[in-house]
Order: sequence, then C-alpha cells, then structure tokens
Amino acid sequence: MQIKEIGRNHYFSDASFYKWRSKYGGMNAYEAKRLRELEMENGKLKRLLAEAHLDIHALKSFFCTKP
Repeated sequence: MQIKEIGRNHYFSDASFYKWRSKYGGMNAYEAKRLRELEMENGKLKRLLAEAHLDIHALKSFFCTKP
C-alpha cells in the first residue's frame, strides 16, 4: 500500500507520517516511549522553572519598592 492510502484509511496526512518517521524512525517501541516520557518531564520542569521565575520577580518587585 502507498502512504496516501494508509493515511486515508487511518485519517492522517502524508506530512504527519513523514514527520513521525523522521522523529521516531529507527527506534524501537521502548525507545520511543522513553523519549515521550522525557519530553513530558522536560515540559513539567520548564513550567516549574517559569513559575519560580515569576515568584522571584514578584518578590523582588514587592521588596524593592520604596514606601
């Protein structure tokens, strides 16, 4: 089967297939799962860091204002 037929039957585009293949091609299932887990953990850590920076900025602006 061609990629277009497979995509049409499973409701995804050719571009989605080629993007997936460039990212996960050559990996086994365990490696792909581990990559997704690491990406999710990285996202959580980035959000925590952003929140910490907001807290620091809020504290600095509160304590550095002159009465």
